[in-house]
Amino acid sequence: MLILHSKFTSMLTALTFLFWFGLCTVIYAYLGYALLLLVLIQFRKKRPVINEYAETWPEVTFVVCAYNEARWIPHKIANSLALDYPRDRVRFIFVTDGSDDDTPELVRNYDYPPDVRWELLHQPERQGKIAAFQRAMRVISTPFVVSTDANTLVNPDALHRLIRHFADPQVGAVAGEKRISLGEKDDATSAGEGIYWKYESALKRWDAQLWTVVGAAGELFAFRRDAYQDVPSDTIVEDFYLTMRIAQKGYRVQYEPGAFAVESSSASVQEELKRKIRIAAGSWQAIIRLAPLLNIFRYGTLSFQYLSHRVLRWTLAPVMLPVIFISNCYLARRGDVYLGLLLAQILFYVAALAGYALEQRKLRFKVLFVPYYFCMMNYAQYAGLLRYMRGRQSVLWERVQRAE
Repeated sequence: MLILHSKFTSMLTALTFLFWFGLCTVIYAYLGYALLLLVLIQFRKKRPVINEYAETWPEVTFVVCAYNEARWIPHKIANSLALDYPRDRVRFIFVTDGSDDDTPELVRNYDYPPDVRWELLHQPERQGKIAAFQRAMRVISTPFVVSTDANTLVNPDALHRLIRHFADPQVGAVAGEKRISLGEKDDATSAGEGIYWKYESALKRWDAQLWTVVGAAGELFAFRRDAYQDVPSDTIVEDFYLTMRIAQKGYRVQYEPGAFAVESSSASVQEELKRKIRIAAGSWQAIIRLAPLLNIFRYGTLSFQYLSHRVLRWTLAPVMLPVIFISNCYLARRGDVYLGLLLAQILFYVAALAGYALEQRKLRFKVLFVPYYFCMMNYAQYAGLLRYMRGRQSVLWERVQRAE
């Protein structure tokens, strides 16, 4: 009896530890780190942005990689040419590798003003975005490069906003802000994606105030040509990996909310899930390849930010969600606190299921879409890991259908 009692006590102790460890991990990954950042940046002296380019702005190459974007590319070209930057200081490169629709022809036959410097890089073979981008990099000699997606629209003063940060020699890259255009759409995809990116934008702003942004989004970012190095051709989330390698060299990745790219939300939750799984597979790949960044004794604040903002959210947090629930079921009989927490979890997951059910019926109830989107994001991490381990995640473009 004593042995059985001892084993039972040990099991309860282990379950209690797993429950509280898991709960603290999830809370820290999704909320605690943000609160800690807010405290830490109060002790940081705000770095002023000193614009040394007021008289002569440096030369910039504006790169747009597009795959089968015939619907968007005329709007993208018009939007790019409307950028408020000295025309003789900017060069436009459009890369359309693998496109088998009218995208290359639309770029080639666009009615460009005579003073615009533009170039089309096209090859029939489709090798993926990173291969296309690196082919463009081989012909770029300007000191700064700006990359943006073909299906986004950029605000007119974005280049000025981005490039001014490079007056600080510590800045190796600048992340613009991604914004989701909701339009008339108000479903789980738009609600969840919009809230997620607003939260991510706040975290990036606070990250930059502490030290550096932990990876830029491919919708809009800029970097020093001298800080760039080619990344492996099979890299899945090339924008994140590229800017993290720049940070690994000791540069800061600054954040500029005044330079933003507007993108429509995914056409459906299924399309958004497809995108999330691809990103999740890429995140596991990045964690393995950027393993040295976990050495806090070498990389200090960068390691702390990378672990807190990205690694925990991609690894331990999703793993701990079922652990928290299962352990809580066993611990519920131990007191009102555990019972209350179990009921709160059940209510949250019921809300997520209700959000799913409403989404299937095209009904709108935004409060339920948030837990649904949260669960979908964490499911994507499991699916992405499985896809990465099986080697089934292609580096080729996977076009996601966007809302009208």
